[in-house]
Amino acid sequence: MKNAETVRYEKLNELAAKGGVVILGGAADCEIPLCELKQAFGLETMLYNRSVEGISVNDAIEIYDACVAPLAPETVLLHIGEADLRLFADDAAMFDQKYRELVQHIRANDRRCGIVVVSLANPEGSAEIAEMNRHLKYIADSEQCQYGDIAARKLWNPKETRGVMSFLNAMGLGGARHQPVYDLIRILFCSCAARPV
Repeated sequence: MKNAETVRYEKLNELAAKGGVVILGGAADCEIPLCELKQAFGLETMLYNRSVEGISVNDAIEIYDACVAPLAPETVLLHIGEADLRLFADDAAMFDQKYRELVQHIRANDRRCGIVVVSLANPEGSAEIAEMNRHLKYIADSEQCQYGDIAARKLWNPKETRGVMSFLNAMGLGGARHQPVYDLIRILFCSCAARPV
């Protein structure tokens, strides 16, 4: 699935340092403002966004191999499923199988890479998305991955989090390369106004 986006990512990978956290998601994730979020929250973690519009579980392995694997990531945030709602409605077992194949492929490529399955946002309370998220949670648990739930409506105050992180940085306790994954997921997927929490 070579397209302009994947070719651009391959060229960027030639310049990028290895390691860090890589987002592999869909259309909405392409617009995550990594630089602004890193500055606002004092993140020192190397962050890369290799999201591709319309990514599906059917082509995720190919995109991973071309755009993510060369970065030898410490952690991959998988935010895949939005383009697969039709497949999921028609054949949930096939969706689950393809997602598991992706996770297993990442593990086969790099056993040290942490894998986080990120749920789909569900601001409208869609029963279909809720069911997909239930499957994603089960896949994460059964494949021994972390699960990042961004569907649940939670009270989260980005300004308060930024203040706490600023204090920890000043005390020499924060901003470390190893940001807790849950905090990182909230910052990346819940901070923008387009992503209600």
